[in-house]
Order: sequence, then C-alpha cells, then structure tokens
Amino acid sequence: MKIARVDSFSVEVPQKPPIAPYHSRYRGASSTFSILIRLETDTGMEGWGETPQVYLGTKLTGREAEGLRSMLVGIDPTNIMAVYEDLKFDHIYIQSAVEMALWDLTGKIYALPLFRLLGGPYRREIELAACMGIQSYERAGEIAKLYVEMGFSTLKTKAGRDPEEDLAMVRGVRDAVGDRLELRIDPNTGYSPEVCEQLAKDLEPYRLQYFEQPMPEDLIDDSARIRALTSTPLALNESVTTMARVRTILEKQAADVLLPDTYQCGGIWATKLVAEVAASAGVPCVVHCSHDLGPKTAAMLHLAASTPNFPMANDCTYYGLIDDVIAHPFTIESGRMTVPEAPGLGIEVDLEKVRKYQIDASSS
Repeated sequence: MKIARVDSFSVEVPQKPPIAPYHSRYRGASSTFSILIRLETDTGMEGWGETPQVYLGTKLTGREAEGLRSMLVGIDPTNIMAVYEDLKFDHIYIQSAVEMALWDLTGKIYALPLFRLLGGPYRREIELAACMGIQSYERAGEIAKLYVEMGFSTLKTKAGRDPEEDLAMVRGVRDAVGDRLELRIDPNTGYSPEVCEQLAKDLEPYRLQYFEQPMPEDLIDDSARIRALTSTPLALNESVTTMARVRTILEKQAADVLLPDTYQCGGIWATKLVAEVAASAGVPCVVHCSHDLGPKTAAMLHLAASTPNFPMANDCTYYGLIDDVIAHPFTIESGRMTVPEAPGLGIEVDLEKVRKYQIDASSS
C-alpha cells in the first residue's frame, strides 16, 4: 500500500463564548484557524492531520500539498519514522500534520485505534482544563463560576500584558470559586526575568497549579533560578521543542511541568518522547492546546490515553467551537472526553464541512 494523493486545506471555524473573544497578550480572536492535511492511499484509504495556523510570522497557505506530493506520493504510510529521519519538510508545523495523518492511516491499516499503537490504553477518559482569555476581575469570576457549573476541575487563563492585570484576574477567579478550580496562567513569554520573579512571588498566595512560560523561550537559566526562589510552580511550553532543549530544561531543573505539543515538537511520536524523557526526571507533562479542531483533539486524547506521564488536565478549547470538521463532534461530560476507539484517530472528517470552512489563508 502506497500514498497516492495529498491534499491540504486552510480552514477557519468560528468560536463562541465563553472562549470568544479570546484575548492573549498578542491579540484577540474569535476563530480557530487550522491547516489540514489529507493523505489517500492507492486503495482509497485516507488519513488526516491537523496543525494550527502560524500565530506570529509568515502564515501557512493551505496549499502545502503542492510541495508535499513529490515527497510523499509512493511512500509506505506505515513508515512513520521516515518523517523524522528521511523526509525534509519546509516547516515543522506541516511535518507534524503529515505525521498525524500517517498515524491515522496506520491505525486504519491495522484496524487499531492510535492509543493501542502508542502503548495504551492507560486511561479511557481524559480530564480537560478549560481555557480563558485575558479578562477583567469581574468577568474572570463569572467565567470561572460557569466552568465550575460545566464540571471542569481546572482553568487556564492567558496573561502577560501587565502584572497587575494578571493579579486582578487571578483574584477574580479565587474570589468567585475559591479552590474549586486548579488555576494556571500563561503570559506567553511576555515578561522579563525581573518582572517574572516578582510576579511569581506575588502569585504565591493564590496557589497556582503552575505559572506557564512567563519569559522568552531561551531563558532556561533564568527559569531555573527563579524556580528556586518561589513556591509558585513554573511550567514551560514555548521552550519545549527539540529533545536537546528538553534535556537542557531537565538537567537544569528549570520547570515543574512541561507542555509539549505536536506542532512544536514535530509530531505525535516526538510529543510522546518528550513526556517519556520528562518522566525519567520526575517532571509531569500536559498536552498543550492551540485551539484545536477534531483531528488534533483526537491526537491529544490518544497521547494522553497511552502515556502515563500526562497525569494532569490537558488544555482544551474544543467546547468553544460552533462546529467541527468531523462528522461526529466530541462531547464533553463533567470536564472529560472519552478516548475514541475506532481505528486510527478514531474520527471521520467530513469533507463537506472542510469545504464549508475553507478559506484563503492569505486573507486570515
């Protein structure tokens, strides 16, 4: 069996409150933008992969299939390690989507759900962390109450525009719901080491589960230093890229938690390897979310299901979509999703929905 066809799509699916509008320190948005890759074999079997649109910098076009066909047509779809060793991709985001589509195909070829190929099932249900953009004190409290009512156990907020704004938002959550939600805040690299150190100490009374990537991704030494000076746990996401970088983080004891993601690490297998290496150092991991549609959400579920070192609630904004590109969208009950058991990713992508939400990425 060989790959015979490659297609790519840029899609935009609108979001609804309480996710929309979602304000980070960079901008506000009310849509999920993704690039989808479809691989079809010479027997008519298809596999799908997803990666987020580039947030900062040159955007992906949705026409990536044009450059992938000469590379992928004719290869064995079960040879997933070729993605890492033999194939040369122009962009790691696209590498991750192709790798995901190959896993989807491999699972279908062997009639097994992906979690079984990855070592599972260790978990059948995956706990989710609800997410929130930067909000005022009052609105943060309102949204926190809503998430408690929806059954979530954990809340992650964006942050990073101003330390006082962050503290007010954290107070809003704690004053509204107390300790009923584990609380994480994510400044997206927004602060200098000096500001980070002071804010980490100011956050100590609020008992955060962790303070995620408060500084630029290359400041590993500063993260290690500040971690030793505060009881606020530090987590790293943007810093979690190559295995060499992960080893440096672990050797320097620069983080309490790591948040790997397929598009940053290069694929599902690479993300799992980060978690396995982190486990050897006693550092737990969380699967990061980049406003994911069905295919990437499915990948998260299979990763968390098959990897013991994803023990915490994994980031999720899926409940904020008005629709999805899969025929049977996931449901969330009491802040949890059930791991799909159909072969591959366990989803059916609806091409009509893909076409409905397809856009010209240059205009997004």
